Amino acid sequence: METIALPNSDLNPSRIALGTWAIGGWMWGGTDEQQSIRTVQSAVERGITCIDTAAVYGFGRSEELVGRALKEGGLRNQAVVATKCALNWNDNGPYRDASRARIEQEIDDSLRRLQTDYIDLYQIHWPDPTREISEAAETMRELKQKGKIRAVGVSNFSVEQIREFEKVCPLSAVQPPYNLFERGIEDELLPALREDGIGTLTYGALCRGLLSGKMKRDTQFEGDDLRQSDPKFQSPRYEQYLDAVEQLDRYAQEHYGKRILHLALRWLLDQPGVSVALWGARRPDQLDPANEVMGWSLDEKAKQDIDRILKDTVKDPVGPEFMAPPTRSEV
Repeated sequence: METIALPNSDLNPSRIALGTWAIGGWMWGGTDEQQSIRTVQSAVERGITCIDTAAVYGFGRSEELVGRALKEGGLRNQAVVATKCALNWNDNGPYRDASRARIEQEIDDSLRRLQTDYIDLYQIHWPDPTREISEAAETMRELKQKGKIRAVGVSNFSVEQIREFEKVCPLSAVQPPYNLFERGIEDELLPALREDGIGTLTYGALCRGLLSGKMKRDTQFEGDDLRQSDPKFQSPRYEQYLDAVEQLDRYAQEHYGKRILHLALRWLLDQPGVSVALWGARRPDQLDPANEVMGWSLDEKAKQDIDRILKDTVKDPVGPEFMAPPTRSEV
């Protein structure tokens, strides 16, 4: 497993990270507790040492399961634990809250749920337009000075917001959405992060499962599954994305002896400025393809071929904007 050094820190996470939104259950149709614990333990044992979670995933459930898995497996010292703060929630769901009081409450709650004395990478989950960015930055800087966190990150921030934050507190990583189908960060964000020397943890590597190769035209999503409200999973876009997956899968088989899942992950890791790619899994066997992502790379011709396939198949692309939580004033 490839590893990488994150700037402004002594962290060396694996380049593939386990994303644990799904094991929290919320918006993913529930969770299997023991299976989730085994998945986290299996990831670390395979060398996927970076485990990314958040307080809002299952409203604390994901953090609790990650904490139990690492504690019971004696794996805490082998893991780079990344979690997130600055979302609050009520009966209507989550909303943005990057106040000092909220962050200071969340760090203690997260430490308790994760059963640890420190968090390796602590991230502001979403920018809060009702607060000055400096308030969150000052709070995070102080938490690092106190030893509660080892490195600071932000998620879903713009270039302007990142640079405003960095006036107060150095960043080790930024976490934006990025995958073969969602490439909005290529225009401004990725070049700026490379220029500023900030690492990245990109999320959504398989685009809510679209790039797994497992989705079919008659696949049904039930309960609170967020894909019911994802415009990518609505006709006629859904059929366009599935056509792209089929063609990319054939390309991966013909040129590399791989499948679409391996191609999607390798493409991400080969993009300039990408440090770590988050890969969501709910069962240990879903981690089996990880080894086939390592040890090879895509050349420029392959990247051009991939772009051509996407241009020819996806006529009405759409980003992940539907996932943005409301602000406090909107709630």
